[in-house]
Amino acid sequence: MRLKTSRRKFIGAASTLLAGTMLATNQTFAIPNFINNLGKKGSTVKGVRLGLITYSFRDLPDQSAEATLEYIRQCGITNIELMGGPAESFAGAPKNPVDFRTMLPIWRKRQQQQELTEEEKKTLADVEAKNKIYRAEISEWRQKASMTKFEEFGKMYKKAGIDIYAFKPDAFGMQNSDSDIDYGLRAAKALGATHVTLEHPSNDAHTLKLGKAAEKYGMKIGYHGHEQQTPTFWDTALSQSPANALNLDFGHYIAAGNTNALEFVKEKNKHIVSMHMKDRKSKANGGDNLPWGTGDTPLADVLRLMRDNKYTFPATIELEYKVPEGSSPIEEVKKCLEFCKSALG
Repeated sequence: MRLKTSRRKFIGAASTLLAGTMLATNQTFAIPNFINNLGKKGSTVKGVRLGLITYSFRDLPDQSAEATLEYIRQCGITNIELMGGPAESFAGAPKNPVDFRTMLPIWRKRQQQQELTEEEKKTLADVEAKNKIYRAEISEWRQKASMTKFEEFGKMYKKAGIDIYAFKPDAFGMQNSDSDIDYGLRAAKALGATHVTLEHPSNDAHTLKLGKAAEKYGMKIGYHGHEQQTPTFWDTALSQSPANALNLDFGHYIAAGNTNALEFVKEKNKHIVSMHMKDRKSKANGGDNLPWGTGDTPLADVLRLMRDNKYTFPATIELEYKVPEGSSPIEEVKKCLEFCKSALG
């Protein structure tokens, strides 16, 4: 199971920069705006936990803990996979000097294996140099970070009716230290999460290390994949530790050319800790990421499968298609949630 180096570097650079720059925003929402979500209808429907990864809000200007919570509330979501930025910023982490949003067009070109211009190559090199410095700074901060602020963050969200089931800081990659990994697991536990998520490193020694580290804290490691997902993609990691698990991406699984998506979920359901939901075209049809209900991904079918078989892992809405002009990420997430509710009856 080996990723192409360019793909792995792309994913690593993007996640690092995204996690870091989400720290560099102003807090514009006041606590009284969101503090009581208790009593509102939750996003668990017919026994299916409908969740959201806060990456869906990446294009919104304020990435603070308070703003992110307000976005979640506006969407009507009560279960989340939390990106690292809002929590680490709340805990006092140093800010990344780079605005990741300016890099999205370059990342997309890299992902699609398009040739970069000389100016884009120069920009990318500059960002990677700055990010290397930032990575060292935040790693040093993490060694001394108190878990008190993460506990406070978790309590704030819980009081607002939001369950944090997963945490995704940039702390578990092959470039991260053992102390980063330990920090990430402790922070996730302090937030109240049951598991952490990361891109599958395609390195057996690293998945073994992560699994053993998670066992110490009673946590799970959910490995995420893109078009490299296959039915056997997670087998080695699963055999290494009971803490290793799947953070399956159902849409990417279809775009990878797999034709057994529903059967695969049935087979692996006990090993899935959470599953990303998006509507992509199949590999044969180009793999485009589309508004829900217009792609080739059997989203409604898998939701009903979860309902009928009482699967307990969350179905995580991940907004990745282009937001239409005149709309917003919040409005599009609402549409995705309504799609799920309609599918579940």
